[in-house]
Amino acid sequence: MKTRPVSITMLSTLLALSMLFAACTPVTTPTVAPGITEPPTQPTTEPPTEPPTQEPVVTITFWHGYNADVETPLLEGTLIPAFEASHPNIKVESVLVPYDQFRRKLLIALSGGTAPDLARIDIIWTPQLADQGALADLSVEIPDFATYSQTFLPGPLSTNMYNGKYYGLPLDTNTRVLVYNKSMFASAGIENPPATMDEFLAACEKIKALGPDVYCFADGGTYAWAVNPWIWSFGGDVTDPGITTADGYFNGPETVAAYTFLKDGIDQGYINPAMAGGGIDTWGGFGNNQIAMIIEGPWFPSIFEGQFPDTEYGLALMPAGAGGSISVVGGEDIVLFQQSTRKQAALEFMKYMLSEEVQLQLVATGQMPVLKSAADSDTIKNHPFFGIFLQQLETAKARTPHPNWAQIEEVMTNAGAAILLGQVDAQKGLDDAVLKIDPLLPIQ
Repeated sequence: MKTRPVSITMLSTLLALSMLFAACTPVTTPTVAPGITEPPTQPTTEPPTEPPTQEPVVTITFWHGYNADVETPLLEGTLIPAFEASHPNIKVESVLVPYDQFRRKLLIALSGGTAPDLARIDIIWTPQLADQGALADLSVEIPDFATYSQTFLPGPLSTNMYNGKYYGLPLDTNTRVLVYNKSMFASAGIENPPATMDEFLAACEKIKALGPDVYCFADGGTYAWAVNPWIWSFGGDVTDPGITTADGYFNGPETVAAYTFLKDGIDQGYINPAMAGGGIDTWGGFGNNQIAMIIEGPWFPSIFEGQFPDTEYGLALMPAGAGGSISVVGGEDIVLFQQSTRKQAALEFMKYMLSEEVQLQLVATGQMPVLKSAADSDTIKNHPFFGIFLQQLETAKARTPHPNWAQIEEVMTNAGAAILLGQVDAQKGLDDAVLKIDPLLPIQ
């Protein structure tokens, strides 16, 4: 038997009656039996928290001229990965630029608005780039710069000052010290390297007695890298501290005395005359027991020993004159470009490269540290030859930090050559040089 379908009307009526019945039924609260607790109230569900916002990854570019054999592999294989691991929101793009292309490529990038964030540059470029407005003033960008800057060796730090402000920080450094031939010293009866200019002359007299083709000292020219240690050690200078004039400094009595000392050394046969220009192979002469003393940097030991493994040598400070024992500062600075839109991230990497840990890691590649704390570390104290160079750096000076330095040095080189060749006496030659240097000093 089939059931009869219920009509829509009947369903509507039944639904209405059930709703009416429910509305008329009183609502009662359930009674809880004694000893039975009420069921626990369900905890209020907290709205789900949003996941922390992840910082965007910033990529900074670092141009450098580290050598491709040892230095760059350490930078890219060890140093940068360690930095990125501790700074997951910063990536570093390493760009190796050959030295002979570096400056041109950098100037093109600056003119096109595509400069890197950071670069490792020759210390002599810093004032030139600062004068062009290309570099950021770190004494402004780093809030605690006055305190932070005191952690660096003063000589390397000074290479970053221009017009009273700091436009970079030293990244690695070097200087020149006296290198003496132990065999020649023994043959001449000289027990110790000369500590003063008077001792230097006394040693030269004994060395000259070894033979007519033997020289006490030799260097490669009259450019600032060669002559400034003598000028400063005699108490002279190229300009006044404010770099406003060379008059009274480059032609002052102390500088005149330095050039006269070198000229007398040539005249007496102590100094090889090729210092005035001649391209003498100073390392060859030193290695073949023809030159007793030269001035060289920390690159000398490993390279020289490979060429002349049987030649014994010693290292000593620059002989002291009236101005003390003063040599010249070399090396590279790390700079932040004004065009960078990622300055804070770039500064993090800059400070990382200047940390004591990284500075000491770079020692393995032959880089000398610039931090006072690194210089006092056991790594340096136990190094076979860095100690004497760091001791010399305590008094070393930077070449004149001026945007027109290239032209200034050309005047110095020509004047020095004329003096040592006997074409003009020291006072006249330096007086003439001052007339050419002073017009180069005012900054437009």
